[in-house]
Amino acid sequence: MTHGMQRTVMAILALAGIAAMATPARAEVYHSRESALALAFGDDAQVETQELFLGADEQVAATRAAGSEIASRLVRRYEGRRDGRLIGHAYFETHQVRSLPETLMIVISPEGVVAAVHVLAFHEPEAYLPHEGFLKQFDGAGLDGEMSLRTGIQGIAGSTFTANAVTAAVRRALAIHGVAPPAVEEGL
Repeated sequence: MTHGMQRTVMAILALAGIAAMATPARAEVYHSRESALALAFGDDAQVETQELFLGADEQVAATRAAGSEIASRLVRRYEGRRDGRLIGHAYFETHQVRSLPETLMIVISPEGVVAAVHVLAFHEPEAYLPHEGFLKQFDGAGLDGEMSLRTGIQGIAGSTFTANAVTAAVRRALAIHGVAPPAVEEGL
């Protein structure tokens, strides 16, 4: 190998090293589907998968209520029960934050409000990961004008894209739940 070729190889290796250092931390997957559903409903819950197909009018209504597009008319939700009694419903939502995806699980109570929001996977740098305090703001919230970064939801300093993405995802789950509500429980 000539001296010039050695310098070229060294320069390429140096640039590759710099590029590797600039690459964000590896993606994190925090929960599988099974562990997420156990987190939502408990290990002893009976969980049923429900495939919903929104009509065109329902899709438009949900998009309008959410304030962002409901891209698919096919929706999968999970219904959790314990001893035959409804615990709630869980929706998995995967969307892009800045340039990489995150997956959330939005759990909705039998009363139709948010019971919890959990991060299942986050592929952006960890510095942009939504913290627990931010996610807790959604607990007990319904779909209204207060569920916005401009009004009732406090953002995340330095992570505006994440805060917007999470808020939009929660709004979409509540909107879908509103246009395709589960059957009413007998005796309630």
